[in-house]
Amino acid sequence: MTTTVECPTCKAPVTWDASSPDRPFCSPRCRLIDLGAWAAEEHVIPGDELEQDLFSEDVPRQ
Repeated sequence: MTTTVECPTCKAPVTWDASSPDRPFCSPRCRLIDLGAWAAEEHVIPGDELEQDLFSEDVPRQ
């Protein structure tokens, strides 16, 4: 039995096996588009906001 999933970027069908090395994406292009969206903070994982930036100058350095 072959499993087919939908590419998260372009919605093309992708076979979930060794013949699709970019799975769940259909191509390296779709994989890079998704990576760029994460880098641009278009995709986020929900969670509580941090009260203080960990890299701000107010954090004491050891």
